[in-house]
Amino acid sequence: MLTVNRDDKRPIWQQLLDQAIHNITTGKWPPGELLIPSRELAQLIGVSRSTIQIVYEELFSRGYTVTSRRGGTRVSEGAYATSPSENIRTHGPLPPELPILNSAIGHLHRWFGNKDLQQAEINFSPHEPYIDELFQKNWRQSFLKASTETDLDHWAYGNAYGYIPLREQIQRYLSLERGIHVELDQIILTSGAQHSIDLIAQALLHEGETVSVEDPGFPAAWMALNYRRMQVVSVPVDEYGLCVEHIHPASKLVFVTPSHQCAVGVIMSEPRRQQLLHLASQNRFWIVEDDYDSEFRYRGDPLPTLFSKSPQNTLYMMSFSKMVAPGIRLSAIIGPKVAIRQIAQVHELTYRHLPIMEQITLTHFMEHGHFMRHMRRVRNIYRRRHETMTKAIVSAGLSEHFTLSGVETGLHMLLEADKSFDEVEVTDLALEKGVRVYPLSMYCLESDRKGWVLGFAKVDEMAIKEGIDRLAELLL
Repeated sequence: MLTVNRDDKRPIWQQLLDQAIHNITTGKWPPGELLIPSRELAQLIGVSRSTIQIVYEELFSRGYTVTSRRGGTRVSEGAYATSPSENIRTHGPLPPELPILNSAIGHLHRWFGNKDLQQAEINFSPHEPYIDELFQKNWRQSFLKASTETDLDHWAYGNAYGYIPLREQIQRYLSLERGIHVELDQIILTSGAQHSIDLIAQALLHEGETVSVEDPGFPAAWMALNYRRMQVVSVPVDEYGLCVEHIHPASKLVFVTPSHQCAVGVIMSEPRRQQLLHLASQNRFWIVEDDYDSEFRYRGDPLPTLFSKSPQNTLYMMSFSKMVAPGIRLSAIIGPKVAIRQIAQVHELTYRHLPIMEQITLTHFMEHGHFMRHMRRVRNIYRRRHETMTKAIVSAGLSEHFTLSGVETGLHMLLEADKSFDEVEVTDLALEKGVRVYPLSMYCLESDRKGWVLGFAKVDEMAIKEGIDRLAELLL
């Protein structure tokens, strides 16, 4: 008999339904058993007939019962299921072993500095830009405006290329600030550099093809390509940038950071650029140009891009992670129409489109001048911190024993040590002194170069000086 507990906060029909299901699944009501008519059961329990009718309708809709005009309502033949023994544990399917994924994630965590572990008083992170309350205020203003002005049509399925007004703003920015003139269908929006690389690999490469990457370089790039089962080949980097003559002849794609090399910080020389462009044209491979922080140049204007010189086989990656904030997860790929179209098709199939509110908010942020004002303001902050970092390294005597590079552009520089130097020990000792530095080995695929990649975007001038002095105590 079903019972009602008046102290139970659940609705009466839910109480009765749960009891009925329990009786069926445990075999107390065996298959084929005729249930008491709803009117009669309602009188026995002391509830309305409509409550019992709800319970019976739910049992039927969930497949626990069958009904007929003459046969009434009976327990379904397939409804009974033995309850597992309390002594037997049930297990679901196990995910497959993915050693490539596990090792890559571990490397990424170490590269980012294991933020979940010991916190540092002074963190020379090369990964994050400067953001403050003024940025947050302006972004919130854009978000609220975007929320108020959003058309209902925006909440439908969107364009795989990305929100058109935002692509128009990016198109305008590239034309005015970078000298890159493209049509709208040459731009696709993505959710960060790794998303861009993953889409490029899926759309433009076949599994097992050879790709060449800088070494030292951008770990997320070669790990994402490796996970897509590409044959990743390392290419050394020297004071002039990527050593083009070492590019594997079978390469279908070459990933480069020519304006400010991801780890070493050098700028690819003009002869090397011409050599790379000539080789790409001759061997018909893709160049992926990651231009992640070249907007912050301290000697003159940003350098011309490879894309502006060879747009037919170059994919230009730009990201708002360094220009604005990593948390908004917006970036773009600019390239030939045929390549961008294929990337958009993969994007539509696998991701559909990006979240709309972030796109609309960034559009408002750019349209109303917040973006360019933010860029001008942070450039001045970075210029001061860059100068403080350089002077601190020199005044501490570090430049006399280590090689300093990457000081013209971007948000980090490299303090390079001899290959025999134990950079890991120094990294650990520095952390004990409250200073987090980032060893060059975390950026290396096969290279044995040693040193520390030092970012300054999130460290104020006083902390920079103090952090470099603490580091010098360990190194000198």
